[in-house]
Amino acid sequence: MNQTVTGFVILGFSSLGSLRHPLFGILLFIYCLIIAGNVTIALIIWIEPRLHTPMYMFAGMLSFLDICYTAVTIPQILVIFWIGRVHIAFSGCLLQMYFFHSLGITENYLLTIMAYDRYIAICNPLRYSTIMTSRCCKLLVFACWFCGFLSPVTKLILVTFLPFCGSNEIHHLFCDLSPLLHLACADTFLNVITDFVINSCIIILTSAFIALTYTKILITIILMNSAEGRRKAFSTCAAHITVVLIFFGSVAFMYVRPQTVYAPEYDQLVTINYTILTPLLNPAVYSLRNKEIKRALKKYFLR
Repeated sequence: MNQTVTGFVILGFSSLGSLRHPLFGILLFIYCLIIAGNVTIALIIWIEPRLHTPMYMFAGMLSFLDICYTAVTIPQILVIFWIGRVHIAFSGCLLQMYFFHSLGITENYLLTIMAYDRYIAICNPLRYSTIMTSRCCKLLVFACWFCGFLSPVTKLILVTFLPFCGSNEIHHLFCDLSPLLHLACADTFLNVITDFVINSCIIILTSAFIALTYTKILITIILMNSAEGRRKAFSTCAAHITVVLIFFGSVAFMYVRPQTVYAPEYDQLVTINYTILTPLLNPAVYSLRNKEIKRALKKYFLR
C-alpha cells in the first residue's frame, strides 16, 4: 500500500448545522426500534419450538443480519450527527467497507433463499419436508454467509493498492467504495469496472431468480381451486416481496451504476434508505405481521 493518508475524516451531513442534534435524537430512537424489533423476532423464533421451521429460521436469520448490518454503520452515523465528524484509521475504514458489503450481500442471498423456500412450499408442498430438511437449511444459510463474505474480497484487495495522497475528507455517512475512489490519487477505472461487474452479477442474477420463482408461484396460486388457499399463499408471499423490493431497489440505485461520477448528496440519501429504513421495516413487514409469530409473542408477553 502506497499512501500518505493514514486516516480519514467522515463528514456526513456536515452542512446541517443546528439540525444535527434533533436528527441525532430521531436516529437514536429509530436505531432502538431496529434493535428491539429484530432482537425480539430472533429470540422468539429461537425459544419457540413451533417456529423451528425453515421459513421462520430464515426470518430469524434475516433479523440477526439486520442487527449486524446496522451495527456496522448507525453508531458511527450517530457520532457524526452529534459532533459533526468522525476520524477513522485507514485500516478501520477498509474493514468497515468490507463488513458493510459482506453483510449486505449475505442479506441479498438470504432473501433469494427465502424466495426458493416459498416456491417449494407453494409449488411442491408434498415434498417440502423432504427437500427443506434441517440439514439443507443449515447448508443454505452457510452458503449465504460464505458467498456473502467472499464476494467483496476482490474489491477490497484492489482498494488496498490505491494511493491516497490528497484530501482525507469523506463526504459520506461511512466508509464506502465510491467516496474512497473519489479520494484516490490514481486511475480507478479497474476498481470501477470490477465493482460494477460484481454488483451487477449479484443483483441481476438473484433478482432474476426471485422473479422466476415468483412467476411460478403466481401461476400455481392462480390455478388453485380454493379461495382460502389463494388468500393464504398471497399473504405469505406479499411480505417477502415487499422486503425484496425495498432492499433490491435501494441497493440497485446505489451500486448498479458505473461510479465515475460521484454525487455525495444522492449517495447519502439512498444510503439512509437501505441502511436505516430497510432494517426498520423488516420486522414489521415480514415477521410481526405473521400470525404464528404474533401468537408466540402474545404467549410469552402474557407470561
